[in-house]
Amino acid sequence: MSSDINELLLYEEINEIAVLTLNRPKQQNALSSDLINKILIKLNDIEKNKNIKAVTIFGNGNNFCAGHDLKELKMDKSEERFKHLFELCSKLMLKIVKLPKPVIAGVQGIATAAGCQLVASCDLALAADNAKFATPGVNIGLFCSTPMVAVSRNVNRKETMEMLLLGEFVTPSKAREIGLINKVVPNENLKQETMKIAQIIALKSPTTVAIGKKAFYQQLEMNIEDAYKYTSKVMSTNMLKKDAQEGISAFLENRDPKWSDK
Repeated sequence: MSSDINELLLYEEINEIAVLTLNRPKQQNALSSDLINKILIKLNDIEKNKNIKAVTIFGNGNNFCAGHDLKELKMDKSEERFKHLFELCSKLMLKIVKLPKPVIAGVQGIATAAGCQLVASCDLALAADNAKFATPGVNIGLFCSTPMVAVSRNVNRKETMEMLLLGEFVTPSKAREIGLINKVVPNENLKQETMKIAQIIALKSPTTVAIGKKAFYQQLEMNIEDAYKYTSKVMSTNMLKKDAQEGISAFLENRDPKWSDK
């Protein structure tokens, strides 16, 4: 991993897994426009890299991500600049959703506002037992309108509105209960447990995972009739892939599959 303290984003590859680490610990890894751009660039590179099967995101230091950099927001006092920043952040969240490789967040400390949005945008999320989640914008007069897009697609309406209107911290156990995260682990085991899940995914067919991830998010926005029509077509296309044929043969022959990513 790069260790330059001046780098906003650290990157390494471990056993076909991309590891992104937000590196602004003194600012609680707040998402400055520069950091957002660096993540976007790296995700574009990862998408093209066939050797990468899954992506993990961590925060350096004691916290995952405190959301937008309020000092940067305070400096930019034009609607055009504000719009650019929030659209840039939205572009990042959409990139994570549309990336054909699964993205897993490993969360320690606070994940607030756009940091909570980042957690909700990832396909999976593990939290340390010291994690805290919040959409606290209402407390400073800036409602978490863009974070609620991702949060409301993971958490039910009443729980989402409670987070948005109260602006209070949610414990990791509560976050798991309401569907914001998948699992709570001891803080000292966070990276190990997050990487373990990524490694399990890395053993699957990349083609199959990419098909499934895209279909999952597409069908969520459809009514149930259209969703079944769409996913029936997806499964038919999936069945024609070499990896599906190999996987079925391997199962019937009681052996491990050999994926061709086709």
